[in-house]
Amino acid sequence: MSEAGHQSRLALTAHPLQRIGAYALVHLGKGPAPESLLPEAFDRAVETVTKDAVRAALVRDGKSAEGFWLKASMSFFPNSKMNHHSNAKRDDTTIGDAVRTWRRMPDEALWPAAGCMLCGWQAVGFFGKVDVPLAESDLYRNNTPRGHSGMALCWPCLCCFYALPYGCRLTGGPSIALHSWDERFMARTLSRRVERNQQLIALGKPESKGVGTDEVLALQALRLHEDRLTAGVELLVFSNNNRGQMLEIQSLEQPLAEWLRRSSRPPRSRGFAALLRAHATADKAGIVALARNAFRAPERIVAACSRYLTAHLDQGLIRKDTTELAELCLSFVSEVTRMNQNEIDEIKAAGAQVATWLKADNSAGQLRAFNATLKEQPRMRHWLMRRNIDALLDTADRIDGPLITESQFRLLFDPEVDQAWFHRQLLVVSVVQHLHELGFAPADRAEVADEHQEHPEDLDYLKGEES
Repeated sequence: MSEAGHQSRLALTAHPLQRIGAYALVHLGKGPAPESLLPEAFDRAVETVTKDAVRAALVRDGKSAEGFWLKASMSFFPNSKMNHHSNAKRDDTTIGDAVRTWRRMPDEALWPAAGCMLCGWQAVGFFGKVDVPLAESDLYRNNTPRGHSGMALCWPCLCCFYALPYGCRLTGGPSIALHSWDERFMARTLSRRVERNQQLIALGKPESKGVGTDEVLALQALRLHEDRLTAGVELLVFSNNNRGQMLEIQSLEQPLAEWLRRSSRPPRSRGFAALLRAHATADKAGIVALARNAFRAPERIVAACSRYLTAHLDQGLIRKDTTELAELCLSFVSEVTRMNQNEIDEIKAAGAQVATWLKADNSAGQLRAFNATLKEQPRMRHWLMRRNIDALLDTADRIDGPLITESQFRLLFDPEVDQAWFHRQLLVVSVVQHLHELGFAPADRAEVADEHQEHPEDLDYLKGEES
């Protein structure tokens, strides 16, 4: 293929923003995939992007009722012909011609003797901040240095950046985008986003705020994806505006991203509903806290489950959704943290023994005594050691074998075991799960009303409604 012929062919590169724009062009051109988008379909997609830019520029005022696409452009293409401050004094023909000239491929005679920085093919020019988001912060240089022409880009890669807004959730300020090396996830997620943004362009209005956190957007996309993820997911929050340009990247590794995807769908969806309840507070939806934990501190997911399941143990009560949540929690340990299965089995076995002991006693008082040890490692260690002796001396043979074995004790309390604190949380989850399965309901338990009410935003999420 000639160098000129390549200028209508897309190629995916290692640049996440270029990849997002490439998939946006594929959807606009109604093609199957970036590399197989035909030249005429590519040209149609680019023409659509150009027409939308002209239409937005003619609004002139980003604060007007139909000016949202124009306002959003300032975070992508500052000081461009699309949103230049002088447009307010220019007529429609002048503005339209200026935008089309800006978005036109340079004449071949002007192409530099340089390859595209992203794909290596013939560049059509050098491009700076007006066309491409460059640096991640105003602490760094976010414009082309004096004496430097900019980034060498071919026409398709440049057009990917022009199409980038279609693949982002636009706020009027920093934009939000999802990226993955899983191409099926990219294709499906970007097609939904482009379709939604085309509706917003037609309306000229911003998207409703919804739940209001960037991380939730990623969890919504995972829930809607039907196939197994083969790569992790990155959440990109960025702005190329002249004031406060920024780029923030948060990542979900593949095991966690796939666990979240699978867990939000049948047959695990009942456990996932309980997981949202475990993260919910009086004033915040559970999906918000779960999304934050997933991106920033995944280990807190198990801690939230443990707190939720033990909330009423001091009153002798076991929650109705205990089994579903406990099973989901243990799947997290197995699939995400990749904890050794033998260690998981040891902790589950210890939990079953402790639960059997408590059930045989059938007393809320004994459960309260166990509950009182949960926050203090020395008290839990002492309680287990004492009950281990009691079990050996018990003539009623309420359990088979010791309450806890030497290897189990080491997993829970040995200072040389790095995750001993985590193992103790799992023990608690296992104990409560087995008590629920055994039908633990002592006569002296307290009567406590279930204070939990589903948060409306969690219900919307479980119904599959995008916010």
